Amino acid sequence: MVTIKFSQFWLVALFSIIYVNGVLLPHVEATHHVFRNLQSLTTSHNDSSHQPYRTAYHFQPPKNWINGPMVYKGYYHLFYQYNPKGAVWGNIVWAHSVSKDLVNWTPLDIAIYPSQPSDINGCWSGSATILPRDKPVILYTGINQNNQQVQNLAYPKDLSDPFLKEWLKSPKNPLMAPTVANQINASSFRDPTTAWLGKDGHWRVLVGNKRDKTGKALLYRSRDFVNWVKAKHPLHSSKVTGMWECPDFYPVLKKGISGIDTSVDGDNVRHVLKASLDDYKHDCYLIGSYNASKDIFIPDKDFDKNIENVLRYDYGKYYASKTFFDYGNKRRVLLGWVNESSSVADDIKKGWSGIHAIPRAIWLHESGKQLVQWPVVEIEKLRENPVNWHTKVLKGGQLLQVNGITAVQVDVEISFEVNKLDNAEILNSWVDPQILCSQKDSAVRSGLGPFGLLALASKGLQEYTSVFFRIFKYQNKNLVLFCSDQSRSSLNKDNDLTTYGTFVDVDPLHEKLSLRSLIDHSVVESFGGEGKACITARVYPTLAINDEAQLYAFNNGTSGVKITSLSAWSMKKAQINGN
Repeated sequence: MVTIKFSQFWLVALFSIIYVNGVLLPHVEATHHVFRNLQSLTTSHNDSSHQPYRTAYHFQPPKNWINGPMVYKGYYHLFYQYNPKGAVWGNIVWAHSVSKDLVNWTPLDIAIYPSQPSDINGCWSGSATILPRDKPVILYTGINQNNQQVQNLAYPKDLSDPFLKEWLKSPKNPLMAPTVANQINASSFRDPTTAWLGKDGHWRVLVGNKRDKTGKALLYRSRDFVNWVKAKHPLHSSKVTGMWECPDFYPVLKKGISGIDTSVDGDNVRHVLKASLDDYKHDCYLIGSYNASKDIFIPDKDFDKNIENVLRYDYGKYYASKTFFDYGNKRRVLLGWVNESSSVADDIKKGWSGIHAIPRAIWLHESGKQLVQWPVVEIEKLRENPVNWHTKVLKGGQLLQVNGITAVQVDVEISFEVNKLDNAEILNSWVDPQILCSQKDSAVRSGLGPFGLLALASKGLQEYTSVFFRIFKYQNKNLVLFCSDQSRSSLNKDNDLTTYGTFVDVDPLHEKLSLRSLIDHSVVESFGGEGKACITARVYPTLAINDEAQLYAFNNGTSGVKITSLSAWSMKKAQINGN
């Protein structure tokens, strides 16, 4: 996607993924930094040995700015928007890498680049669908010669090639375009979803759109995947959200954690509608029912009711995500983009910008009220040198170092148990959880909490990123606050030092409080309550780098808590684009 306003261009993120034998996924795109002058920027220090913030097992290219992914004949394909000449937006092409396991990636030649009138000013985000007889196709947004956003079709040149190295564009592009008759906003018409096939033989696809503050998922139908007709009404819309970028629409089983094909419908499923809200920079989702005969989506709770408390995939830095059905492993996989917290000047110095979060399996929680996410099991093949703790009592004010691991590159799981809630702090009025995490950060003591992990900590604790729980009493209920505090993550105050937080739906008296954090040089990706809440943070310590980083379990509350288990593994380096 691209938005052009006078001389301003917005940084974008693209995501596209596919899987053999199933309708697959794709796309991503986001607007975050603004650059008035697009140019190729010469960067220094591109040697990764001099780059303490380059990740070891999160996907990123050798240099410059990225975002995006796909799968066919046993290979996952990751497409991403990439500037081969600089670490900022500009010169964007669809770069391409492949993987057998979603962990190790090998680069291929550029897949898609501007070449037609319908995309001459940019090839932006899109989604892949597997047509009958295992034929993958991609619908993507192009910026035409009039700087309008239109939807185009691309398909592989050689279906026998599992790497899908060469792509051709339809001579009939664009397939969907804004006109006076359809009253579509030409500057906000982008990000086609994975298509699904209805029982009437029509394919359906959504395209993100807005009119004033109303966000929409426009619906198009087609019998042949070439000739598309816009439906009279969107699948769903909201009057308060603004633009819906990167919409995603897929079914989830009411019971069980297995994933299902995007075209599945019936009494045994619910549907999820996700939108990347450009005005809020969050990936929000609704759970509800899809009426296939009327082509409308009826959510259990809507964006319009309370936009600030709508469900989110991740409460930290996470945007422009996309799911796909992984047919071979019978799971739905979520991929998302994580942008930088460093300044643009620092991005240029280090010569790259943006990473992908670890792919996550995603399913409907047994309560039916929310989704659950967990890192794909393949990431565990990188684990080595395990460290295990059994039951330990963590007294109030106590700090325990986790030794025997490479703390800058580690996967750690810890569970806490609380026996009494008498000392829980009373919350007299409702407070937004992110604000509450900022007010009650890891240095502010209470009866029960904060307790959790100090990641990427320096030896003198001048720097650390704390991920923790805190328990409150509110209106005769127990609330568990889950926070990721970046405020002390770096002595470099030019970084974004935001504190993130949410409430996690856990009963602290009858359930253990579990936390898993994937720590990788400049990212701390955390999963609370067995994946009920996720927070991703980007941090750039100046002291806690490489061998100087340390990891601690801590309890800064006045009451003791029990560590029922801790397991930590140093993580091997993944093969990512030849690095």
